[in-house]
Amino acid sequence: MDIATILGIVSGIAAVLGTIMMGSGLGTFVNVPSMMIVGGGTIAATLIAYPLREFLMVMGLAAKVFVFKIEPPEELVEELVKISNKARKGGILSIEKDIASIRDPFFAAAMQMVIDGVATKDIIQIMQKQIQVVKRKHKIGWGIFGTMGTYSPAFGMVGTLIGLIQMLASLDDPSTIGPKMAVAMITTFYGALAANLLFNPMSDKLKLRSEEEITNMKLLSEGVISIREGEHPRLMADKLKVYLGANAGNGKAEQE
Repeated sequence: MDIATILGIVSGIAAVLGTIMMGSGLGTFVNVPSMMIVGGGTIAATLIAYPLREFLMVMGLAAKVFVFKIEPPEELVEELVKISNKARKGGILSIEKDIASIRDPFFAAAMQMVIDGVATKDIIQIMQKQIQVVKRKHKIGWGIFGTMGTYSPAFGMVGTLIGLIQMLASLDDPSTIGPKMAVAMITTFYGALAANLLFNPMSDKLKLRSEEEITNMKLLSEGVISIREGEHPRLMADKLKVYLGANAGNGKAEQE
């Protein structure tokens, strides 16, 4: 569970609700037609912009905003070094049993190709294609949420215009101007809140998750090729430290 995401959403909602309650009742800010305009309009526009299959797919990716588990790069380097040491001592076939304990399917598939004797250039090509497929899938995910973050304020304005038109059409009754103006402005409020508290932050979080996952895939692909080419584990670890970022100098990988 991503505590930062939960904390951010809860604190954001609490701040908005707290401000509302200090100035007026919550009922003033509840308007079903406004919700329908913003929610329905945003979804409708997004469906126009993206195929239905991709729109439905992103609902699954949305879970990564709240629940996301990824192996630290340092641990991946340690695992690669361990496998590399074993391969140097007992040969490539000696690491075949280790594949069953590898949790990452990308890593496991790549190591299986090494054991099967697939040519290095073919392994590189296959892994690069897999990385590109994942990149595209992730880009669609955070792109859709970014699109929804663009559309929701726009439909908030559409709702406001509708409310203003209705208000101007009934100027003969001054007593209705205030309530209708309030309802008109609520739609803009909903659109801005949805965009800035949900859609845009979720897009940014998914983009960050994608970068982390792609970085791990690149690290693994380079490590697997090093094992396939029989490089010394210490040399491989030094090459992979570039993926550890600020912790590069503190890598926990140990070479025998």
